[in-house]
Amino acid sequence: MSLAISPALRAALAEWLTHRKALAGASDNTIKAYSADVSAYLAFMAEHHGGSEGTAAVLAVGPGDMRAWMAQMRGRGLGPRSLARALSAVKGFTGWLADRDGQEATAALSARSPKYRRKLPRPLAEDAARDVLDTIGDDAREPWVAARDTAVVTLLYGCGLRISEALGLTGAVAKMPQVLRITGKGGKERLVPVLPMAAEAVADYTRQCPFDLGKTDPLFRGMRGGPLNPRLVSGAMVRARTRLGLPASATPHALRHSFATHLLSAGGDLRAIQELLGHSSLSTTQAYTAVDTARLMDVYAKAHPRA
Repeated sequence: MSLAISPALRAALAEWLTHRKALAGASDNTIKAYSADVSAYLAFMAEHHGGSEGTAAVLAVGPGDMRAWMAQMRGRGLGPRSLARALSAVKGFTGWLADRDGQEATAALSARSPKYRRKLPRPLAEDAARDVLDTIGDDAREPWVAARDTAVVTLLYGCGLRISEALGLTGAVAKMPQVLRITGKGGKERLVPVLPMAAEAVADYTRQCPFDLGKTDPLFRGMRGGPLNPRLVSGAMVRARTRLGLPASATPHALRHSFATHLLSAGGDLRAIQELLGHSSLSTTQAYTAVDTARLMDVYAKAHPRA
């Protein structure tokens, strides 16, 4: 596919991706997705117009060209959400290219993104979250493994960490500070208060862990001493939710959702929750208000059933 893209466009795409990574702090996964989406778009336009093209041709793309590309993407089975993501990447690249070359690209930049319904986070109920923390280690092979799994999920629920963030901690925080400095998506840093229950769970694990927890070494370890694989945490969650009769949506990430939703239910400020979660946009955090409202309406419906 990349053979259809001119050397000038390949160089421009590489420059844009470098720019996104350096200045916007985009993660490696985001850069990979951008590259795939824009490369597919450029290859389509080259084929659509009958041959390899330079940057000027891309900036001259018309509304009909954009409709043809989006129709082709839909024909490949791409859903509205994925198409919206691809269009966002295309707009980002095209806008940057237009600015760089002092040109305009009205058609691409004015293309309307397909509408899609955002999936609401699916948190656990408060008692279910507590049950997970209490029983996650029940079938562990070793007592220290049980303590490890408990410590990890307690950090997810008690501090709102992503699984990658929890497993990225090092022995430098084996003695949990009152506030953790977390590096999240795109290298963005945030400060997260550590609740006593999280500090106690980690302390219990570090007392039992049979491996030396050096300051630069991973805090959470596998059975052979290597970094803990996130799949093992997911497996422990599967076993716990099966025992507890919880739905398949009860995943490690659902504990982070639960952290946010339960804070909001308790009167937490939306801006503060945004900071704790490390969301770059408040609109992402606002999804939890919809969850909270949905739960409230469910309670109301059960308390006041229709005749």
